[in-house]
Amino acid sequence: MRIDHVVMAVRDLDAAAERLWEDHGLASVSGGHHPAWGTANRIVPLGEDYVELLAVVDPSVGASTVLGRTLLDLSAGGDRWFSACLATDDIGSTAERLGLDVVPGSRTRPDGSVIAWRGAGIEAPSREPWLPFFISWDVPSELHPGRAVVEHRVPVTGIARVEVAGDDARMRGWLGGADVPIRVVDAAPKGVREVAIATAGGNELMIAR
Repeated sequence: MRIDHVVMAVRDLDAAAERLWEDHGLASVSGGHHPAWGTANRIVPLGEDYVELLAVVDPSVGASTVLGRTLLDLSAGGDRWFSACLATDDIGSTAERLGLDVVPGSRTRPDGSVIAWRGAGIEAPSREPWLPFFISWDVPSELHPGRAVVEHRVPVTGIARVEVAGDDARMRGWLGGADVPIRVVDAAPKGVREVAIATAGGNELMIAR
């Protein structure tokens, strides 16, 4: 199990992408649409993982889904982290252990190709918002969103760690003993507080929202 991506809830995809470029030197590409949720995304590729900018673009659909309403609430006062997503090679066992359903998903990229996955927990009532959800990709590794080609201003190498405000014991139980670089702090409100992105020079970009 590893960090696959971290999702930021945003109101405007292009404006959020511009802020990441101006503030941190991180470039992004258009991802695609999720018609069932009324959302669309942009991807900040980091190699093995990525940052996802996610926005409701069809309010009538978004307001009818748990995910859409959560994104709208989180981003009402500005861009905010939504959740970390963990990749697992055995999503069935992970879902069964936590009482989650495995739900297939897909989106069409701007070039017309379709990428597909199986997810667990993104809209589950039993997952508190600060806990990660899970994904298993059903595409070749070269089509993973983190592999998209962009030119960042800094030589980023991937997500180093995620800081989450929550309950450490609850997080450890949720992860089932997996060694994942998520640091839990006792603070309010609960949620993802900061994402550290590693660079080739040994420094880290800290993105707090």
